[in-house]
Amino acid sequence: MRVHVIHAHPVETSYNRSLFHATCEGLKTAGHEIDPLSLYDEDFPAVMSREERLNYHEVPGNLTPLTKPYVDRLQAADALVFVHPVWNYGYPAILKGYFDRIFLPGVSFRMESDGGENDKGKLVPGMTNIKKVAYVTTYGGSRFRTMVMGDPPRRLAMRWGWVTFSNRPQYLALYDMNNQTPAGLTAFLDKVKSEMSRF
Repeated sequence: MRVHVIHAHPVETSYNRSLFHATCEGLKTAGHEIDPLSLYDEDFPAVMSREERLNYHEVPGNLTPLTKPYVDRLQAADALVFVHPVWNYGYPAILKGYFDRIFLPGVSFRMESDGGENDKGKLVPGMTNIKKVAYVTTYGGSRFRTMVMGDPPRRLAMRWGWVTFSNRPQYLALYDMNNQTPAGLTAFLDKVKSEMSRF
């Protein structure tokens, strides 16, 4: 499979960058073709412009010279893996901006109407090319504290992923990472590499 691996962390020496490398290594071990994308390395512009928002539902006119290459990579993939930290119980802003600007109508979903007078259309998943999805992530908070907050990133990834891709994503998370021992950090890296080698 061709796997598009999307990474969102600004520090090249971070543990999260090591997870990105472990993910790619594991996928290569499985024989997959990898298309890695580091949003920070590419200086991805996360802010949607006024013009983009006005043209958001104009398919295919909602694609711009900036967004089309990212959409092309997304549509060429058979699987997706997102590698990112959880900050303030959410995605890094650059990753949220990627979703907003690239997962567009006509790309990640389309609206189908039966022609009825009050029919506003039914949302239909658009990325039928994507057969598998995984998230590899880290949390500063403990599992318990995150559960008390409702674990928004996990809930969103699992529910949104199921609706968007019509299959259940895999979610690999390391909680309380700031209090992990070196052995615990290494163990999670090994787990990620092993899981990705069977992806």
